[in-house]
Amino acid sequence: MKNLKKKRLWRWVIALFALLLIIDFGVTLYFYKVACVRDDTPVSQVKSSSPNYSLVKKFDKLPKSTETITSDHLELKAWYVPATVRTDKTVIVVHGFRQNKSAMRQYGELFHELGYNVLMPDNRGAGDSEGKFITFGYHDKTDVIAWANYLTQKNPQSDLTLYGLSMGAATVMMASSEKALPSSVKNIIEDCGYTNAWDEIVYQAKSSYNLPAFPLVYSVSLESKIRQGWFFNEANATKALSKNTRPILLIHGDKDTYVPTKMVYENYQAVKSGTPKKLLIVKGATHARSFETDPKLYRKTIAQFMSTYNPISK
Repeated sequence: MKNLKKKRLWRWVIALFALLLIIDFGVTLYFYKVACVRDDTPVSQVKSSSPNYSLVKKFDKLPKSTETITSDHLELKAWYVPATVRTDKTVIVVHGFRQNKSAMRQYGELFHELGYNVLMPDNRGAGDSEGKFITFGYHDKTDVIAWANYLTQKNPQSDLTLYGLSMGAATVMMASSEKALPSSVKNIIEDCGYTNAWDEIVYQAKSSYNLPAFPLVYSVSLESKIRQGWFFNEANATKALSKNTRPILLIHGDKDTYVPTKMVYENYQAVKSGTPKKLLIVKGATHARSFETDPKLYRKTIAQFMSTYNPISK
């Protein structure tokens, strides 16, 4: 009788364990789709009520060409906007999570007005570029490097700046320490980037869904490894900054609850000793809203940083 009860108990335990595995598998696939699978739903744009809406309208009138490269067997697209006065200085403007290049027009216009050429790519898995997956900067950093090499090969006199917003910010930080990044890249500007994909996704699981890291984030990270070849903790901006030697400007809003403001301090502290760095915290700004919250301060800070580390020749 006792053996029979033990067998039944074990059957229940095994059945319960199997059920939990099935549930976790289903939930994993759902959240992997939410986090990592391409979705071409139209992205949010700058509203007409924004103080920067006029910049978007100005940008739309600028002459632009569509540039194409192949990176990691994917065809990637970008807008290229030449400066009004010819220059060898170009800013590569990288968009954020589930965005595309059109969402970055206010930033493109900002750098254009400062006198720079502007290249605005669609990340892999977004806009007009190929790709099925969102990679939180892990593979995107290779694409940014490919764009930098593309511009440098077209014009060996190029002096480049990498600018990124949110996931794009994490991407340019991750690219900063890569040996393949050409010496033509002179400086980096990041706005509201996270420390690493693991920390950000754990934070989002808790804040958006009230879910703990275990087991879901672990299993979604494993799914990423199986499908894309990387775990979430491998998309690490903070680690890259510890090796970065290029001047960097870090920007964050003090009311950011999407990529919590504390992350910018971790990234700032991580920058390799001796590397020029500057930190701008914009009061009252929520996620990716620093430019719209205080346009004058934002423009002034970027203009000063650019004039120091990638100045336009007079």
